[in-house]
Amino acid sequence: MSSRHLQRGRASIPGGYYVLTTVTHCRRPVFEFPCNAQIIIESLRDVERAAISRSFAWVVMPDHVHWLLQLRQGTLGACMQRFKSRSSRLIGRTSGSGARLWQPSYFDHALRSEESLRTQALYIVANPVRAGLSENLDDYPYAWCRWPLHP
Repeated sequence: MSSRHLQRGRASIPGGYYVLTTVTHCRRPVFEFPCNAQIIIESLRDVERAAISRSFAWVVMPDHVHWLLQLRQGTLGACMQRFKSRSSRLIGRTSGSGARLWQPSYFDHALRSEESLRTQALYIVANPVRAGLSENLDDYPYAWCRWPLHP
């Protein structure tokens, strides 16, 4: 699917809740390396510190990232541009590679109510378990959720 098709119908509403997914170029498992996964986490936190987003959950998988957030200001495009730009620059600097890190664009899903936030957050952080990367929600080091993982 082209990035033009992904952008069709996209709305960015400050105060809105979104699940964003972005994938590495050619689905390379760049984030299998702990130093790269840590750069992604720091880049997610940077967007929050800049008051662009408020994160509720995220998971860094070997070749993609899922992120549940509330957009605080600007657009989803600007939010992702900051995240991708920072992470690309830092991983490129660390690895000494100029290789492209991200596929163009991203997938987004707007949530309709705050009530589904916790359910969506727990679904996101359970990705490593479903993918066989971890046996328990608590064991995967590159996932975070604002709520306790166990009721």
